[in-house]
Amino acid sequence: MKKIHFKEEVKEFKLLLSSVPAFTVVMFVLSVVAMNLLANKSIDTHTTYLALDCGIIVSWVAFLSMDMLTKHFGPKAATQLSLVAIAINLMCCLIFFVASKIPGVWGESFVNGNENNVVNDALNGTFGGTWYVLLGSTAAFAVSAVINNFLNYGIGKAFKKRPDGMLAYVLRVYVSTAVGQFVDNFVFAIIVSRIFFGWSWTQCVTCAVTGMLIELLCEAVFAQAGYFVCKKWRQRGVGKEYFAFVNERKGMAL
Repeated sequence: MKKIHFKEEVKEFKLLLSSVPAFTVVMFVLSVVAMNLLANKSIDTHTTYLALDCGIIVSWVAFLSMDMLTKHFGPKAATQLSLVAIAINLMCCLIFFVASKIPGVWGESFVNGNENNVVNDALNGTFGGTWYVLLGSTAAFAVSAVINNFLNYGIGKAFKKRPDGMLAYVLRVYVSTAVGQFVDNFVFAIIVSRIFFGWSWTQCVTCAVTGMLIELLCEAVFAQAGYFVCKKWRQRGVGKEYFAFVNERKGMAL
């Protein structure tokens, strides 16, 4: 069994954080935070069998970021950064929760009539969140991130010819995003929507499938941009120190 050296793992992780372009990290983390907050609002689909939440508006950004990170840095690095995004999201949730408990009123609570307290309490509840929504969103994203990253990597390894080509990138992105998004939506629907809001199994499945299709549509629009960003990273040698250290560790382990 391969021995894990804690200090080397920490150094590798620090090199990773310093190697990933800042804009990608910012977009990734913001999408995870926004996804969690927007999941509080459901979308009125005017049907009894289809249920969606507004988290789908930005969740594609998180998966696009993971696909790019997996392509360039590998599934381990992408998963580590996914855990960083989850940790920052939890810290933001804590800040929102503390803010919701501080006495005061939100600007939007000033409405006509005697409903100010009701609106203010509703806004506090939205930003303060509930434990089961946070649990569901965290668990769903953690599971789907691991599946997405390693499936993406596995599909890429299957391409012996032109593994860095557009076709290889598109297939690994589409398949991993489809499976990852379905798992993300389905796990969240089971943990939160079915248990606490009484969704039917049909609603859970249709929510997962519909969310997956919407994310795939977004991937179809932005996947090419992700491919060219990865290509630029490779040309510029982004992450040289990180890759050198990883390869050195692999050589020492042999």
